[in-house]
Amino acid sequence: SRRRPPLADMKAVILVGGFGTRLRPLTLSVPKQMLPMGGVTMLQRVVEHLGGLGVEEVVLSLGYQPEVFLKEFPDGEIAGVPVRYAVEPEPLDTGGAIAFAARHAGIDSTFLALNGDVLTDLDVAELWAFHRSTGGAATIALTEVEDPSRYGVVPLAADGRVEAFIEKPEPGTAPTHWVNAGTYVLEPDVLDLVPDGARCSIEREVFPAMVAQRRLFGLQASAYWIDAGTPEAYLQAHLDMLDGLRGSFEPAVSDSARVDAGAMLKRSMVGAGATVAVGARVVDSVVMAGARISAGASITRSIIGARAVIGEGCELSELSVVGFDEDVPAGTVEAGGHFPPPTEWPA
Repeated sequence: SRRRPPLADMKAVILVGGFGTRLRPLTLSVPKQMLPMGGVTMLQRVVEHLGGLGVEEVVLSLGYQPEVFLKEFPDGEIAGVPVRYAVEPEPLDTGGAIAFAARHAGIDSTFLALNGDVLTDLDVAELWAFHRSTGGAATIALTEVEDPSRYGVVPLAADGRVEAFIEKPEPGTAPTHWVNAGTYVLEPDVLDLVPDGARCSIEREVFPAMVAQRRLFGLQASAYWIDAGTPEAYLQAHLDMLDGLRGSFEPAVSDSARVDAGAMLKRSMVGAGATVAVGARVVDSVVMAGARISAGASITRSIIGARAVIGEGCELSELSVVGFDEDVPAGTVEAGGHFPPPTEWPA
C-alpha cells in the first residue's frame, strides 16, 4: 500500500498579500508571487512543494491585486492542490493576515503558514515532526544568513526553545546568524493572540509574546533558501536553478522562444515566445515571456519583464530592471537602470 505523505490532511496558509515594492517596476504589473520563476510562477513552485508532502488545501491570504490570482487560477487549484482565497478587507500585516485567512478557512487543527516569496527546499515534514516532539504552540524554520540585519534573528536554547525574537537588528548587533526562514507550524490557539480583524505583526508582536510564554520553538535547517523579494535575489534564484543548486537543472530557453544563431546566450533564462535577435548578447539574465531583445543589444546581469522590447544596440547591465510591456529606445546605455524610472512609479 502507498505510504501516507507526512503532511496529509494539513492545511497551509500562504501570505501573498504584500505590495512587493522592493521588486518594482516588475510588481507594478503583477504581485511578486505571480512573477515567473523559470517556466511557472513563484507561487506555483511553492504550492507544488507542499502538495508533494500531502498538504490537502492551501489558503491564499490575498491583499494586493487579488484579481490577478483569481484570473490565473480560476479552477480553485494550483499544481493539483485545492486552493481557497481569503481577501483582506484592508492590510492586516503578517499576523493579522495569517489569522484572517485561517479563520476564513475554518482551520481548527495544527497548520502551516509561510511567506509566498521564499523559495526553499526545506524539509517541512521534519519541521512538523520536531514541532510535535516539543509540544510547543509554534515552531519556526530557521536559516543561516551572512547579514542577519534584514531578518528576524532567533537565538535558541539547547532544546530548541526560542530565547528571543529580534526583528531586523542593527548591523553587527545580532547574537546569531540564524534567522526566521518564513515557514511556521502553528497550533490554532496561536490565533488567540491576534484580535479579530486587527492589524498585527507575527514577527514583532505574536512571536515575542510566545517567547515570554516559553511556547515558541525553532529548528535550524541547512536546506536551500532564498528570499526572492529583491531584484538581486530574484535574479540569483534563477541563476541557482540554472546552476543545478535546486537539485535538478532547469531548461534555460523555452521551447517556444526564438534565439538567433548569431546571438550569444550565457547562463540566462529566456521565457516562452521571447526573441533574441542576431548579434544580441544575453549573460546572467532573465528574459521573460514575449520579450524582444533586438539586434546588437547587450543584456548583462539584468531582468527583462514580459513583452518588453529592448531596442537595437542597447546596453543594460548591473541589475537593470525593465518592467512589463516597456519599450527601451535603441542605443540606451544603463547600469542599474529602471524602466520606467522610479519618478514614474505610483506613491
